[in-house]
Amino acid sequence: MLVEWLVIAAVVALPLPALVLGIRGVSRRPGYSPDLPGDRASIIVLVTLRVLTLLLVFALSAITLLSAIGALIKGVDLHRLVYVFAVLDLLLATLVMLTFGRRDGRRARRRATPAAR
Repeated sequence: MLVEWLVIAAVVALPLPALVLGIRGVSRRPGYSPDLPGDRASIIVLVTLRVLTLLLVFALSAITLLSAIGALIKGVDLHRLVYVFAVLDLLLATLVMLTFGRRDGRRARRRATPAAR
């Protein structure tokens, strides 16, 4: 019973916020130049892969949460594949958070008065 609660907490703690932040960052394209036609194709591939990754995170999160909550209600043990899905979900959520799910960092502030040398 404790394991089911841990699986639920792990899925709620990382993949769901990663899904929300990843949806915001899907269309973010740093360094994109609309003048180059080669850039367009790479951006289409990049956005497609990001959307597929988010769909996979969503599906794995839904399956894992549904299975863990169902196991809690019925009082049965989780199938081992649910643990595999949970770990895969956590790994993909980490990938999303470290790539396109993170917020833009603040730019370094310049001094108000440059130092004379």
